[in-house]
Amino acid sequence: MGVRITLVAAAGGSALLSERFGDDRSLDQAGWYAARLAAGGLVPLNAAELRYCSPTVRCRTTAQALGLASMAQPALRDCDMGRWRGHTLGEVTAVTPDAVELWLADPRSAPHGGESLLAFISRIGGWLDTRPAGDGGSVVAVAEPSVVRAALVYALNAPPSSYWNVDVPPLSTVVLTGRAGYWSLRLPTAA
Repeated sequence: MGVRITLVAAAGGSALLSERFGDDRSLDQAGWYAARLAAGGLVPLNAAELRYCSPTVRCRTTAQALGLASMAQPALRDCDMGRWRGHTLGEVTAVTPDAVELWLADPRSAPHGGESLLAFISRIGGWLDTRPAGDGGSVVAVAEPSVVRAALVYALNAPPSSYWNVDVPPLSTVVLTGRAGYWSLRLPTAA
């Protein structure tokens, strides 16, 4: 039997287009309120044997708002964006449009001097594959939406370019079941 990993996307903060690469701001009031509202529906996640979160303030605060006593996991950090850290996509595109185009087209590229998309997906996959796969154990992890996207691409063995086609809304959950190298996506059941 494998492990069941529930990934919870961190609550939202600023508008998507104003988000900065590597931004480590806490939740705004709307994000905190949304997380508190979602907490009731996510109570069963408290039964997980292992509870983690990305090391960002937003993820730690989301876990706290959801009532999850979680341990920060450095391997679940967001993609290292190097020189682009602290800038919006629009700002970077205005200065280095060719570099942004290369980054979006080639998952092996890292024109920002940080981590390539391929390396990021591999790192998140490595974290998935090292979760204990005992007798039906369960894990919950609150992570940045980018981390959830990377986990899905890895688990489904999808091409790295599909990363750009996965939408992960704030506070959405994804369940992966299996063991190292053998993952299945479990969709929520209808109410």
